[in-house]
Amino acid sequence: MHSAGKAQPVIGGCAIFPADNAWNRPIDELPVHPRSSEYISTAGRGKPLHVDDSLPFNVVGPDQPARPLVNVGAPAESDLELFPVPANPAVEKNEDAHLLILQTGSCRLYEIYQAKRQGNWWTASSTAIFDLRSNHLRPDGWTSADAAGLPILPGLLRYEEVKSGQIRHALRMTVPRSQRAYIWPARHFAASDSNPSLPPMGLRLRLRRDFDTNGFSPQAKVILVALKKYGAFIADNGSSFFFTAAPDGWPRDLVNELKRVKSDAFEAVDTSGMEIARDSGQAAPLLALPK
Repeated sequence: MHSAGKAQPVIGGCAIFPADNAWNRPIDELPVHPRSSEYISTAGRGKPLHVDDSLPFNVVGPDQPARPLVNVGAPAESDLELFPVPANPAVEKNEDAHLLILQTGSCRLYEIYQAKRQGNWWTASSTAIFDLRSNHLRPDGWTSADAAGLPILPGLLRYEEVKSGQIRHALRMTVPRSQRAYIWPARHFAASDSNPSLPPMGLRLRLRRDFDTNGFSPQAKVILVALKKYGAFIADNGSSFFFTAAPDGWPRDLVNELKRVKSDAFEAVDTSGMEIARDSGQAAPLLALPK
């Protein structure tokens, strides 16, 4: 069993989940999944690694006023508490319109899918709230602001981390087609196709250990090393091998350099042997198929 990383990432003074959380657990010593070749093929064989720097996040203080959302499209699987939305938040500029808010002090993460301003109020299609001090998962079968029922912020690529010289967490990625199933710690599927060759939500991919990083720039190597050690969660359907990043000044030369890495350099990981981090007695299943 591989031990947890020595430290977890920190944003706004808040550790992003405990060190033994799945996002912060190395997977470089876990076995290759027996369906790895099939998963890579259906996810987009030969596709380049793409840094999709389109998803911002907001950090607010503990005194930020919180208000209810006036309408939530999927209330049955949403957290319907008050949300500390700042006056002019940064929102993803596409149809997903993700709105991510980390509140310092309480270290809670508020995530909204398809956020829309309505006068002085906000509406949403779905919402999720995460206590960053806890390993608690969403209820089995629930979505979040992401298709897999996972938080989004912990998996964002941040150029600030690249410049620091180390990324200490798994990344978030998308694939065009997924299976109607999900693997721990994901809680939700986002497809109708039960083809076992398609990757399930929550599947973790990593860059193969034998991938030669010689010839890449030091900053590119920071990302490639992280992809070998922590890999990436398949968290939503979307473009093939798009890795979600915050729009914080990514050099175009670096983004283009990383396109030299193709999907064939990745492999799917068998995470069924990972020790499940439990919180408050909650035991998450390793594999969940639709009922």
